[in-house]
Amino acid sequence: MVIRVETLQWTPATHAQVLNDLARWKKAGNHMAGLQVDFDARTRFLEDYSVFLQSLRKDLPTEYKLSITGLLDWSSNGDPQALDQLAGIVDEVVLQTYQGRHIIPGYENYLARLNRLKIPFRIGLLEGGQWRQPSGMTSNPYFRGFVVFLQNSVLSR
Repeated sequence: MVIRVETLQWTPATHAQVLNDLARWKKAGNHMAGLQVDFDARTRFLEDYSVFLQSLRKDLPTEYKLSITGLLDWSSNGDPQALDQLAGIVDEVVLQTYQGRHIIPGYENYLARLNRLKIPFRIGLLEGGQWRQPSGMTSNPYFRGFVVFLQNSVLSR
């Protein structure tokens, strides 16, 4: 289950609602592998994000994995200690190569620095976006593949 998060200021009721939603979806017969948090955590606030995720992980039943989306900037400018904290909390990060509906210019430069991440990761691609896989990516021991984010089509009136 993926949830889009706009703030890390969750109340106990918010935590409970997310856990109830997971349970409800599972009870309805869906295979629930885990929870993915889609939050644009700025690089300089990774430590705060780690604290939030640690609390969420504590409440999440052990049968579920915890995944997050991540910004490409983390691989270049993220504090190594903050990144290592994430590695102890989340099962994987999906690094987004796009912002909004556009590919991030120079994404290849960010991906070249992925060796700083010690977290299993996937690369998030934009449906219909231009993509050229950098050489050596598949040899990274933490690389787990790709996720294609679909775009809602805009209907003309």
